[in-house]
Amino acid sequence: MTRTATCIYHFLVLSWYIFLNYYILQGREDLKNSKIFVNGGQWKYLTFLNLLLQAIFYGVACLEDVLKRIKGEKDIKFVTACRDLLFTTLAFPLSTFVFLSFWMLYLYDRELVYPKALDGIFPVWFNHGVHTSIFPFSLFEVILRPHCYLLKKKGLTLLAVAGLAYISRVLWIYSETGTWVYPVFAKLSPVGLAAFFSLSYIFSASIYLLGEKLNHWKWGDMRQPRKKRK
Repeated sequence: MTRTATCIYHFLVLSWYIFLNYYILQGREDLKNSKIFVNGGQWKYLTFLNLLLQAIFYGVACLEDVLKRIKGEKDIKFVTACRDLLFTTLAFPLSTFVFLSFWMLYLYDRELVYPKALDGIFPVWFNHGVHTSIFPFSLFEVILRPHCYLLKKKGLTLLAVAGLAYISRVLWIYSETGTWVYPVFAKLSPVGLAAFFSLSYIFSASIYLLGEKLNHWKWGDMRQPRKKRK
């Protein structure tokens, strides 16, 4: 794909994610009446955090596309590094995790993650926009251009920090309100919750490693070189 085509593609995907975020933030009356955003707002849901993250990533990708045409690759290394860091450690793992975990739980028992009552609030196209299309967009980004990965230890550590931050918010909301962000958590014992969160990290770490493998398969070794010890 040419640079111009890549820039147009990133702009279109960015516009799509901006639209999805706006759809949530515009304050529709049915959303207010449903009370699904009580106790933590929309940002308590991983799905909507992912939407914001994807919008930020594609915004950075668009900025890099434009600056690359104006200044050249050598003068925008910082922007490129930010783009790669966002995509490899957060954007790809999170979008794939949301896609896979949502649909696995949905097919098992939708009441655990997306109760039927939500069908009257969110149209089908929106559900697929936030839970389905996110994966092919991220997968295509892997094929579209190379991304430089951190050393495994650093990348997995950053992913763990992000996961712990979200889990801490989920637990804080429960401690303050007595309600769980997702119905599935109410079905689990404390030990079950610990196991669920641990397995979720292992799952997301596996997705991170899968992204690195796909990137290597398509573009060769793009990992950051190890610093030589003196």
